[in-house]
Amino acid sequence: SSDLVLHDADAVVAFIGLSPDVEGEQLRIDVPGFDGGDRTDIGLPAPQRALLERAKASGKPLIVVLLSGSALALDWAQQHAGAILAAWYPGQAGGTAIAQVLAGDYNPGGRLPVTFYRSTRDLPPYVSYAMQGRTYRYFDGRPLYPFGYGLSYTRFTYAAPTLSTATLKAGGALQVSAEVRNAGQRAGDEVVQVYLDTPPSPLAPRHALVGFRRIHLAAGEQRLVRFTLAPRQLSSVDAAGARAVEPGQYRVFIGAGQPGNAAGVAAHFSIDGREALAP
Repeated sequence: SSDLVLHDADAVVAFIGLSPDVEGEQLRIDVPGFDGGDRTDIGLPAPQRALLERAKASGKPLIVVLLSGSALALDWAQQHAGAILAAWYPGQAGGTAIAQVLAGDYNPGGRLPVTFYRSTRDLPPYVSYAMQGRTYRYFDGRPLYPFGYGLSYTRFTYAAPTLSTATLKAGGALQVSAEVRNAGQRAGDEVVQVYLDTPPSPLAPRHALVGFRRIHLAAGEQRLVRFTLAPRQLSSVDAAGARAVEPGQYRVFIGAGQPGNAAGVAAHFSIDGREALAP
């Protein structure tokens, strides 16, 4: 039984999550949390939650490995597990890769490509496809784990960014650069992310990811990372679907994740004039 296994274990590595048997738009299933191929609840299935609670009650260190093709609300695991590793659908070499990360033989550098919400209540119902309240671009709440989030066995610091100009003519490109340093004791990968905040407008997102680059740094190493933001990356789309680079005040953030959720640095610039672009 699971209780006997827990009694004899030094630590618990719990593999939980979903499988392709329940994740898929064309499926015809009828189980709690699902309606055909749709999910009605983003929480962890109740039997798996109960298993984690029983493992935690054993007093043994608890590590959670999440296997799924989508985000789940892991609020209980976030509060009670010593670590959570998102392994997605890892393939035939997944076991080796997971073991290397948990043992510390490999320093992970992945970042979340989606937002992990705390609860189904955080998401508006799909009675329309309006983006308000959805994805990192328009969600105003506090996510469980934000888009772009990820941890490492080392840590990285960012120096103040440099911009090619403080005032950009609409239609031009902006060069952005910053020094990134591995301030830890071991080599590791950092995913340098660039987010843009545009002038306020009815459809303006909170932030927009406009660039990213994964770099490897030895302990103590630093590197100047450069990005060129083309007019399309600096543009926005209005309610009529017209794309343009708009005049006004902008902020660019370079860091390990979204502004307010990760270490990073910011700079401000303005755009002079307006430049219409192809949709």
